[in-house]
Amino acid sequence: MIDLLNLTNAQMRELLAEWDEPAYRADQIDRWIYQELVADFSAMSNLPRELRARLTETARIGVPQVITETKSADGLVRKALLALSDGQTIETVLMLYPDAPGSPELEEPHAAARSFSRRTVCISTQVGCPIGCPFCATGQAGYIRNLTPGEIVAQVLHMARGAAPITNVVIMGMGEPFMKFDVTWQAIQTLVEPARFGLGARRITVSTSGEVPGIERMAREKLQVNLAISLHAPDDELRNQLVPLNRKYPLKELMRAVRGYLAQTRRRVTFEYALMDSVNDRPEQARALAQMLKGLLCHVNLIPLNPTAASPYRRTPYDRVKKFERILSDAGIPTTLRVEKGIEIAAGCGQLKQVTSRKSQVMLAAPA
Repeated sequence: MIDLLNLTNAQMRELLAEWDEPAYRADQIDRWIYQELVADFSAMSNLPRELRARLTETARIGVPQVITETKSADGLVRKALLALSDGQTIETVLMLYPDAPGSPELEEPHAAARSFSRRTVCISTQVGCPIGCPFCATGQAGYIRNLTPGEIVAQVLHMARGAAPITNVVIMGMGEPFMKFDVTWQAIQTLVEPARFGLGARRITVSTSGEVPGIERMAREKLQVNLAISLHAPDDELRNQLVPLNRKYPLKELMRAVRGYLAQTRRRVTFEYALMDSVNDRPEQARALAQMLKGLLCHVNLIPLNPTAASPYRRTPYDRVKKFERILSDAGIPTTLRVEKGIEIAAGCGQLKQVTSRKSQVMLAAPA
């Protein structure tokens, strides 16, 4: 069956033309899928009954099955483990950001009754990840396959059904989004197309581990999507260990691509830096990072590591985190410390799948 989420609007029109349907039917279907968030053809009331029947017979709207879903104690983070049509699983996270402190909504303790300035969905682009970063649960699990454009978009639609309107999308979940640039970009185009999901391009951020060709291609694209780079180390020796892709695209080549991106787009680049105890958090490493980024239109996002049971890496103590941040700020590098959300529900990339898998193994091993 055809998953309509995999089709561009032009492809949808071509399909309907083969069925002798007028082109405007494609726009009607798009509205039902991406704006009304409908996943059942029978609910598309302005379509002819015969067309609805044919769609039901030959097409589908890919809705992943929820394997498990967890919520943080404050209700601000929701993470879902989703099963795809072939049984493979991916993770998607919804993060709610309340309005500014002092607003009357914050007096209400339940998240459902609050007002939120941002509703951000973090989505995956692959089942597993081929990069193999040793501190990342997804990297430890290995790589299985790429997602389709529809499977990427379906994650946003899933969260939108329970928390509309979605205000931001970050492509920072499982996988390296630039490994299959065309697939990721088609999904982004679906999300920003006004007649479809209609999200502003500047509200989407793509995070790469340093896939240089993808950075170079993104620089040539017209959509003003944000770029983030998972850096995690200020020198090649350590980054080879933490981000194995660095062996293919070392820092010199990566920073050359970043400078080219900045020259073409004039858009700020975010560098993500996960702080690990006694690994990449020393003062001299902070100074080396500041020197490497000096003069660039950039921002550093410091992330206290979400540790995993299978990894020897542990998070940097808070006092050292603040010292690292201060060194960067004093050097003139715009720096923020990421707000920690969802640690108690395994919200880090790949962690819910890991936890769920361990629970399943225990259940299977338990005596009847």
